[in-house]
Formats: sequence, C-alpha cells, structure tokens
Amino acid sequence: MKLTTLLLSLTINLTNAQTPTPSFGKIVQINNFKSTYIKERNISIWLPENYKDSKGKFSVLYMHDGQMLFDSAITWNKQEWHVDETITELILSKKIINTIVVGIWNGGSERHNEYTPQKPFESLPLSYRDSIMNNGKRNNGAGIYSGTITSDDYLKFIVQELKPFIDKNYRTKKDRNNTFIAGSSMGGLISLYAICEYPKIFGGAACLSTHWPVIFSNENNLFPDAINNYLLSHLPSPKHHKIYFDLGDQTLDAMYKPYQQMIDETMKQKGFTTSNWKTLEFNGDDHSERSWAKRLHIPLQFLLTK
Repeated sequence: MKLTTLLLSLTINLTNAQTPTPSFGKIVQINNFKSTYIKERNISIWLPENYKDSKGKFSVLYMHDGQMLFDSAITWNKQEWHVDETITELILSKKIINTIVVGIWNGGSERHNEYTPQKPFESLPLSYRDSIMNNGKRNNGAGIYSGTITSDDYLKFIVQELKPFIDKNYRTKKDRNNTFIAGSSMGGLISLYAICEYPKIFGGAACLSTHWPVIFSNENNLFPDAINNYLLSHLPSPKHHKIYFDLGDQTLDAMYKPYQQMIDETMKQKGFTTSNWKTLEFNGDDHSERSWAKRLHIPLQFLLTK
C-alpha cells in the first residue's frame, strides 16, 4: 500500500457507530458525545472485569482513534489494538495498576486537523502552512486536512469536558499520577502535545509510531523542526512525567528514525532518563494496529506501573 493511501485510510471510513464488543471486560458506549469545542463524536469507555467487583478507584488511560482499539469486526481494516485482552492480562498478572480506558473516536475527516499540534504548526511560515494544508489533495479536492488546525480545541474537549464526565460517573483516581494519554501515528503526536500543554493533567504519554512528518514527504519538511523547537520550551518536568516513543522500520514507520533521533536528543537535553522516558525500535514492524497490538504491553507497563 502506498504511504499516502495508508495514512489517508486512517482518516476515512471511521464513523461506524456500532458498539465495539470486547473479549474481556465491558464497554459503555456513548454515541455523539456533545462538545462546545469540536464536533460530537463517539466515546468507548472500557471497564476491566474487576471494576464491577471492586470498590476501589481506577487510573484512566485516554486513547485516540477509539474505534480501532477493541473490536476488529467494526474497523475499516479488520485490525485492532487488542487493548482489552492486553490490559486484562497485565492486571491479572499484577504488572500494571487497575485502569479504565477511554477510547475517543476520531472525527473522520477532522482527524488530521485535530491531531496536528497547533502551536508548532502556527510557528511555521504562512506559505509553508498553506502548502501543508494542501498536501495530499486529490482530484476531488479532498486531502488529509479538511479545514483549520483545531488540536487546541480537541485537547480542551478532553480536559474540560470529557475528563470531568469520566471522573463524575466512574470510580477514578483524578490526579495527574493516574491520568495517561496514548495514541499512534498522528495520535502519537497529539498525545505528546497533550502532556506538554496540560502537564498538570497528564502524568504519562505513550506515542507509538509517531508521525513526525505530518505529511507524506521528508523533503524540505519544516514541521519536525517546529515540533522539536516547541518541545525545547514545553516538555513537562521529567520529575513528574513519563513519555514513551517507539517506531518500526516498515511502511510509514520507515520515515521516522532521523526525526525520532532528533527528538531523543531533546529529551536528553531536558533531563529525561531511562526511568521516565523510553524510545524503542522494532525491526520488521509496520504502521498498523497489528504491530501496535503486538507491543502494546511495553508502553502500558512503562506508564502504568507504580
């Protein structure tokens, strides 16, 4: 599959309102969750099997592309992250703390608009921003961007609307040390942006196969430098935060290594060490839910182990 087709496929055909059926635990599905910041979307709240029998409180992991997490029968490519199976096994083996997962379905054609870090984007020259917005457009005028960048509003939705709802209706530990965020590809970018913008809310972020180029080309691409410059002044304190990165070396992931190495140098410069930051490379892994599912246990144990 061509790189452009692969990434564009993540932005379309993802509005299926069917409730995911997990192998373990229970999903509470909220369709068309209203927001004053972004368009309504579906939310899949996964409760582990020990939630109903426990009176204790649970940590919360917010995950992007929520329709891809639990049930391959309803996904566009018939793949899933196997989140419920992996977390259930880790909880039962006492390798992670008790955790609820909140799967935030992406906005379909709004996905790239909502997942592109806004402040780094707006730091770019106007002419280059215009070129990014027009990138990947096809004959019918459609492309990876459907309008203006709205990631700041997307994060406001999570922090100001969704998180208060979850904390009100479920037995959660509300503090930073028990609130995490994760995603892959563009979802990795927005997870990193979230922990930088809201360091008092999120204590850890997992960024799998982070799509540093934003578009499909490495040639004369200014965005990776823009996000790196942003991180130099906005990375949260390593004393209170954990950040996980990884990448494969196939399909889209083959583009990422030089950018990841640049980001790694910034992480070191800002005081992150092996106790609060990991970057791992997986030879043979491609840009797919199948690959992310295979290694999901690694970032989960890194973030969710006390």
